[in-house]
Amino acid sequence: MTRLTAALLAALMIAACSRRSEVMEQARTLTGGDPTRGVSAIGRYGCGSCHDIPGIRRATGTVGPPLAGIARRTYLAGHVSNTPQDMMRWIQHPQQLERGTAMPEMNVTDGDARDIAAYLYTLR
Repeated sequence: MTRLTAALLAALMIAACSRRSEVMEQARTLTGGDPTRGVSAIGRYGCGSCHDIPGIRRATGTVGPPLAGIARRTYLAGHVSNTPQDMMRWIQHPQQLERGTAMPEMNVTDGDARDIAAYLYTLR
């Protein structure tokens, strides 16, 4: 590897880390949650048993939709606006927003809903 190639790779890695940091901060600002704690909460609530979720170990479910790119979607569940408040409501009370949906009520706390939403908003 030439010095120029190594320097270019280093610059790309720094830019990617900086971009990831920016995305994490935006998600925190939008939701008031912490994306890192969101990863843990997603694991505790077993979200990956139904959803395929990038960045979550063993989250390869196929019952619910894959969540890759969810931050760019206009709607959740096909008709709920993808706003931070609506995403948190959907995470906590999907049955109130769409009676009969396959997504169960999981007794998600307010704090965990904020953290899960924060993580999901990093998935662009």
